[in-house]
Amino acid sequence: QVRLVESGGDSVQPGGSLRISCAASDFPFSNYWMYWVRQAPGKGLEWVSTISPGGPATYYADSVKGRFTISRDNAKNEAYLQMNNLSPEDTAIYYCAASGSFMPANLRSLPEQYKHWGQGTQVTVSS
Repeated sequence: QVRLVESGGDSVQPGGSLRISCAASDFPFSNYWMYWVRQAPGKGLEWVSTISPGGPATYYADSVKGRFTISRDNAKNEAYLQMNNLSPEDTAIYYCAASGSFMPANLRSLPEQYKHWGQGTQVTVSS
């Protein structure tokens, strides 16, 4: 059964750091573009970051650029999101998702556009 399982979500103070992970199983992970998408309380889905199948190409939303770093380990079938200098505005459920192709910006926040979608991990930033 194809699965994407996020982990590592936690409660942190503003200015803190956190790394969340996404473990993939039962599909050719190394062939897929991986995405992180988040949903803040009471808001819609927001694309956060993308990494290419081989890892050299990365993309970030302006709201996280310079603070978040996406990476992947194809040998472990895992993707990661390192989040630094967190602020309360980063509070959200973070989802990882997989797609066989690079998606234009206007489609990245739509779950139906992805081949696989995880269950999410909660990140709360509060003092």
